[in-house]
Amino acid sequence: MAAIVPPMPVGRLVETRQRGWVHPYAGLDAFDYVRWPPSPGLAAYVEHFWVVTWTDLAEPYEQRIVSHPTVNMAITGDFHRIAGVITGGFSYTMRGSGRVLGTRFRPGGFRPFLDGPVSRLTGRFAEIGEMYGAAGAALVERVLAEPDGRAAGTLVEDFLLGLGPSRDPVAEEVAALVAAVESDVAVTRVDELAARAGRSVRSLQRLFREYVGVGPKWVIRRFRLHEAAERVCQGIDLATLAAELGYTDQAHLTRDFTAAVGMSPAAYARRTGPARPPATGRAASGT
Repeated sequence: MAAIVPPMPVGRLVETRQRGWVHPYAGLDAFDYVRWPPSPGLAAYVEHFWVVTWTDLAEPYEQRIVSHPTVNMAITGDFHRIAGVITGGFSYTMRGSGRVLGTRFRPGGFRPFLDGPVSRLTGRFAEIGEMYGAAGAALVERVLAEPDGRAAGTLVEDFLLGLGPSRDPVAEEVAALVAAVESDVAVTRVDELAARAGRSVRSLQRLFREYVGVGPKWVIRRFRLHEAAERVCQGIDLATLAAELGYTDQAHLTRDFTAAVGMSPAAYARRTGPARPPATGRAASGT
């Protein structure tokens, strides 16, 4: 396994309840999570770096994730790979002691590091060594050998900068559009987003598949599911929520939610409970 990271100060906490983590508070006694922003030279491409560490777990702990429309690079003793947008849910089981160092790219931000459309990676995991050859394999070895999480993140940052990415105004346009979808629950239709972008629906679909890896409809639905997961735990009526988030009816929301999260909204609300800040003071922000 990778070396254990000593305690580090928490970076920017954007929210106390992480959207995309199923049971976001259940694992706070099992692991620590910190994240920090990239240097200015990578800010156009990378959203943040993140580290999850765990020590001497008595029992294995599984963390399930409902993914975002982003590419992640993750390095741990178990794997070292680049994950395209995972359209379903996925999970990782922590055992014993270990560390995962991650790089979360901005939506569209991985396109300058890939010779082709990001949709080539959708639903796939690509080995870093296979994608970037000997240099990628050497990066993995150096990261696993570095005991300090921040220092390991610096190794990844230097590697990415060394690839010489060029600023792409189209990628930045895409990132802004995805951010608008995430922040504005009123965006529920692709044609509405296309109108905001000043593009046709077909042009927007091509743009998202090239730079994000999935279409705009999937992005809208995924962020609305994140919103639903947040709000069902606050006791919001499902029929009201379905109408507000652009679903045809409550049954439509329930089907989509169950497929992504692995349980119905009602079951999720019962199991997860009301939103609350972490009692331990550990970071509850996610990848």
